[in-house]
Amino acid sequence: MVWGCFIRDKVGPLVLLEGSVTARVYVKLLEQHLLPFMKSFRNRTLIFQDDNCRIHRAVIVEAFKEQKNICSLPWPAQSPDLNPIENLWAHLEKKVRERANIPRNRSELFAVLKEEWYKIDCEVLAKLVDSMPRRINEVIKASGNPTRY
Repeated sequence: MVWGCFIRDKVGPLVLLEGSVTARVYVKLLEQHLLPFMKSFRNRTLIFQDDNCRIHRAVIVEAFKEQKNICSLPWPAQSPDLNPIENLWAHLEKKVRERANIPRNRSELFAVLKEEWYKIDCEVLAKLVDSMPRRINEVIKASGNPTRY
């Protein structure tokens, strides 16, 4: 499993996760990778978005985010998955599949993923971030029911 984050004009770290990801592992990941990335943008208002995965909503995770002043986008319990990172994962997968040399093992795959991750064009990121008001409005209009997103 890999974890990554991005803002409107830059991708953050891409992290390889080994083994089971628990709430404690997730807190460590946020502390070691998300916070340093966010600190480099202190002059900007950043809103962190994850989903309703059980570990993301664990008490220790919520407490950590509150303690570290990580502003999160509210996420209703049964909302459609509007997280733009899902679209970015699809974009990344497409780029990896377009390569002439297909990775033969996990380490090669992660190396290729990292290479393609850091080559993602800022326009792709901006388009995803700029789509958020539209995505959220569609969910509101649909009263939380499914949307095209």
